[in-house]
Amino acid sequence: MRHIISILMQNEAGALTRVTSMFSSRGYNIESLSVAPTENPQVSRLTMVTAGSDGVIDQINKQLFKLVDVVKITDMTMNPHIERELLLMKVSLHNGANISDIVSAAGASVLDASPETYTVQLTGTGVQIDDFMKTLGSRSEVLAVVRSGSMAIGRGANILSAEL
Repeated sequence: MRHIISILMQNEAGALTRVTSMFSSRGYNIESLSVAPTENPQVSRLTMVTAGSDGVIDQINKQLFKLVDVVKITDMTMNPHIERELLLMKVSLHNGANISDIVSAAGASVLDASPETYTVQLTGTGVQIDDFMKTLGSRSEVLAVVRSGSMAIGRGANILSAEL
């Protein structure tokens, strides 16, 4: 099963390397990874997507807690949450193709338009982004794709805070 794990960790050199090394040394795969500072400049939030059975995910969490830089961990998929990913996609249009209907239907926006290329942006779930890429790719030539990877935040009062 797919899991989104959010980790609050000390914002120090080498912290990310220790997390990714733990995954690598145990043969776990990271599907996506996003890291940025939080409201507390001493703490960064690492959001990763991985897959595994409940036992594997439990083992991952136990191993992560052993890392000295880790402050808090939560498996976002175990509670109500909002998940989003950012897509930047550059396409070249087929002769006479019009993508405005695809872009507006998906809630995407055109960031840059030239006679040769269009660069579009979409924020949504991974499934929404995959569907958009497939639809737009059928009416254009995909030149470049940049995806942020999944990010998640708890719904309602479910909060993972960087307050130490």
